[in-house]
Amino acid sequence: MVSDNRKNVVEKAAATMGLSESWREIMGGNDWMGMLDPMDSVLREEVIRYGEMAQACYDAFDNNPYSKYCGSCKYDRCNFFKCLDVGDSEYDVTRYLYATINLDLPDFFRKPLRANPAGSSNTNWMGYVAVSSDEAAKRMGRRDVTVAWRGTSTRLEWVSNLTDFLVPVSSEGIPCPDPHVKVESGFVNLYTDRHMVEENTQLCKYSARGRILTEVMALVDRYKDEEMSITFTGHSLGGALALLSAYDVAEMGLNVTADGRRIPICVFSFSAPRVGNRRFKERVEGLGVKVLRVVNVHDTVPKVPGILMNKDVPEVFRKFGKWLPYWSYCHVGVELALDHKTSPYLKDDTLDLSCFHNLEALLHLLDGYHGKGKKFSLSSGRDPALVNKRSDFLKDEWHVPPHWWQDENKGLVRDEDGHWIQPERPMLDDHLPDIHDQYQDHL
Repeated sequence: MVSDNRKNVVEKAAATMGLSESWREIMGGNDWMGMLDPMDSVLREEVIRYGEMAQACYDAFDNNPYSKYCGSCKYDRCNFFKCLDVGDSEYDVTRYLYATINLDLPDFFRKPLRANPAGSSNTNWMGYVAVSSDEAAKRMGRRDVTVAWRGTSTRLEWVSNLTDFLVPVSSEGIPCPDPHVKVESGFVNLYTDRHMVEENTQLCKYSARGRILTEVMALVDRYKDEEMSITFTGHSLGGALALLSAYDVAEMGLNVTADGRRIPICVFSFSAPRVGNRRFKERVEGLGVKVLRVVNVHDTVPKVPGILMNKDVPEVFRKFGKWLPYWSYCHVGVELALDHKTSPYLKDDTLDLSCFHNLEALLHLLDGYHGKGKKFSLSSGRDPALVNKRSDFLKDEWHVPPHWWQDENKGLVRDEDGHWIQPERPMLDDHLPDIHDQYQDHL
């Protein structure tokens, strides 16, 4: 065990040393040619790191219906990673993301059992924008802006609730010159909608899109003299929103500096569904956005929508599908397909489909993947117990209880009288007016 841990430390140190020189390839500069089979160790470390930034969205989200803050983030922005015990994250959260919706998505949009005077009953925390610190920028070879989206990991009915029909992105405020570039209406509505009918809260004053565009513009302007990258990450529905927002930033030209330099944009998505049609795929790739999709081959979510017309249909029918844009769906980018049956830690006979869709399980598979046909062997020292945080996927022989992750005392603390209460939380900072005013033409 000691030798294995030492090997993991050495490999991680080597990956860190190589990142500053190879970051453009890690970001898909060559479409990851020769890096996936066998699996490049530096790439593996980076994809896991971005996956953990997406996982942080789940861990920080208050989904307890008994909490009066249900639907919000449990931690304030300045202490986000510290509260999650990610002391070496080397990123600073600069903006929180919120969205409003009226659809029934019980595993994604959570509401308290009683009306919450502190916020909107239809507004949920969606994720965050973060930027690498000075020290991390030196280690990584560039200043990285990351947009991390929260997704949904258990109930899968959100797929049918959100995947209704395709709409032109140009009709939703995204300035695409091609009216045939279309995406799922549910995804783009979640991304662009804002509601100002609830005057007691500022959280729904700006759409998730508005928050991302203004924050990316501000950060690009702040670090315009440095090498930069813009990375989007998310799991499940969050992966779909990561792709859509990455495309939007590229379509808006926000990754082009004043002196004409083009900042690389990359998406690391996990278990994400299809987002748009073939024209959307061509437009995204034409704008230079690089996408690496990590999936479990047994997961059904990456195979939808598009049962009648998708990329797996023979070419002759796909050509015909171009004339049926509402029925033709296509994935974007490069796929890294993993199989949970290769891991000796995971149950191979479970009938729980949500296990196949679990993000921690996917990161575990990624940690042990070295290439097609190669023996599964954990490389980074990630604890397999993390798989069972919100699932029952580990084999019983590992003695890890299922669904073990929870707040201490379920978030309750004792007050001065010895009573167990839910502590008050400070008001979350809102979108700064000076940033909004500066970039309001892009909202």
